Amino acid sequence: MPLDDPRKNPRRTELAPLQEISFMPSTIETIDRALFKHIDENINPFCSTNKGWKKVPFIWTGAERAYQIKHNKDLRDVNGFLIYPLISLERISIAKDVTKRGAFYASLPPNKSDNKGGRMTVARVIKQDKTANFANADAKRILLSRSEPVSTQQSNFPKPNTKIVYETITMPVPIYLEINYKLLLQTEYQQQVNEIITSFITRPGGINYFNISQDGHTFEVFVEPDYTLTNNAASLMEDARGYQTEITFNVIGYIIGGDKNDERPKIVRRENAVEVKMGRESVIFGDIPENVHISGNVPFYKD
Repeated sequence: MPLDDPRKNPRRTELAPLQEISFMPSTIETIDRALFKHIDENINPFCSTNKGWKKVPFIWTGAERAYQIKHNKDLRDVNGFLIYPLISLERISIAKDVTKRGAFYASLPPNKSDNKGGRMTVARVIKQDKTANFANADAKRILLSRSEPVSTQQSNFPKPNTKIVYETITMPVPIYLEINYKLLLQTEYQQQVNEIITSFITRPGGINYFNISQDGHTFEVFVEPDYTLTNNAASLMEDARGYQTEITFNVIGYIIGGDKNDERPKIVRRENAVEVKMGRESVIFGDIPENVHISGNVPFYKD
């Protein structure tokens, strides 16, 4: 085994290559999708039906009825009535409470220096190509000032470079929201209620809290401790028997930017100025260009 083998020297760590991470904007729809995906994929409730052990259909209440019928024809019978068991999710309220602020809660207006906006700095990197261009240009000026032959001179050589171009990435300040959702379980039998509701009680563990994520964003979810149970089992009327259970989720999330109504970009990239030059007309002031030399009142160009 070689001496530089990382398995023999655990303190040695290899430098991982740089990886560009895409940052997606966070909207109200992002929070909706995060909770819907968590319930559908992570909790993933099943129950016993007359066709065996099957997954419970899960729908978003805000969708149009025509879309629901075309998207999944198994949700309704020939008469157009929903087939139970069924789970639906609905957003019932949105609150912007300043007392429930996140890690970044300062009130900072957008940058007014230009129309791009952006206020919070999320990254700052060196532009290698543009910084190298300034360094090469300064090195070339030094070479031209030497009296040595150009063929024997080194085109690039190390020297201190103060003209460093930085790229600063900014974004709007996050706006924190408290959004409440209502989950409705509808079944025909008590056994189905017990099987479905058990998944929602046991998955968060001993606390009523879990995290959801979507497009690289993570939000906190708090489950209300009370589960509202209603049914018409005691009724002797001709209505179909049904059991309903309501579960309320309180999501602490955030949005970035004004979504499609915001004319400014979500991610803003800026570069700093490293050199300031004042242009002037050499013809008006009678200046002689740097590559023109005078010898005996006769101008000639120097290569």
